[in-house]
Amino acid sequence: MRIAILAPIAWRTPPRKYGPWEQVASTLTEGLVKRGIDVTLFATGDSLTQANLRYSAPRGYAENPDMDPKVEECLHISQVMESADEFDLIHNHFDFLPLSFSRLISKPMITTIHGFSSPKIIPVYKKYNDTCAYVSISNADRSPELDYLATVYNGIDVSQFEYVEHPDDYLLYFGRIHPEKGAHTAIEVARRTGRRLILAGLVQDEHYFATDVSPYIDGSQIQYVGNVGPEERSQLLGNAAALLHLINFEEPFGLSVAEAMLCGTPVIAFDRGSMSELILHGETGFLSSHVDQVIRFIDQLPSISRARCAQWAHEQFSQDRMVDRYIEVYKELLHR
Repeated sequence: MRIAILAPIAWRTPPRKYGPWEQVASTLTEGLVKRGIDVTLFATGDSLTQANLRYSAPRGYAENPDMDPKVEECLHISQVMESADEFDLIHNHFDFLPLSFSRLISKPMITTIHGFSSPKIIPVYKKYNDTCAYVSISNADRSPELDYLATVYNGIDVSQFEYVEHPDDYLLYFGRIHPEKGAHTAIEVARRTGRRLILAGLVQDEHYFATDVSPYIDGSQIQYVGNVGPEERSQLLGNAAALLHLINFEEPFGLSVAEAMLCGTPVIAFDRGSMSELILHGETGFLSSHVDQVIRFIDQLPSISRARCAQWAHEQFSQDRMVDRYIEVYKELLHR
């Protein structure tokens, strides 16, 4: 089986810090290579992989303001499509743009839909229902207008995360600093409970950070440690008393939620999007509907078994689990 993995090129694969789509593409690629599958990764030139690497962009355009994103995307996508005959199938992690090539190539293409940036892009997916196979990353993140081959949860390289039996006492916010991710709500919870809060993540909305987050950062109770990389990520997640994931949108998946549980850290989340698929309420964390309820659940954190959190994440969200599922999907697609 010869597989072409088309990764995004905003960031390196795997990303140095932020870059969830690149991270999933990397974890899948390396897992397939470990199984002896012939994989070619189309990513940035500075990407790290055991697969065959091809690239047109030397580095991610989000890291180089001199690069034009649209030009780089055009060159990148066309590269894999023009070499489609070399592979048994193409696995697209690059959103909707590659779909427009699907009727021009002879090989099947599977697209993992990592979320819909807007309902306006759904017509593109709908147009290619008959020529592309779609995989959702959660059952919650499905459009009724599309045909899906499977749901495959994102997987994590478990070797990068360490289980922590006896954590520190801080609460953690880990994610993009953007209104829809709820950093301001995590701050409200910390202030009302008197608990220490650490915030980590890429500032994606500067105005929001300046008005709703930064004024409350005092370096003591409320700390912001920036956009952290893999080494700091495991330590921050593992030593937290709980991860607060108080989102204001329908989250397609939420890698930090699975990563936290893998370290043994329970998650308190607003019950939106995929959260009820990732979190076992009362076992690996709590699903909440409002801030007052979140505060009550913080008092119940001692009832959560950290060992159970880690066990659940290993069973459901490991790299091996994801690779198994995608190999099944590839075989089904090729059989068709």
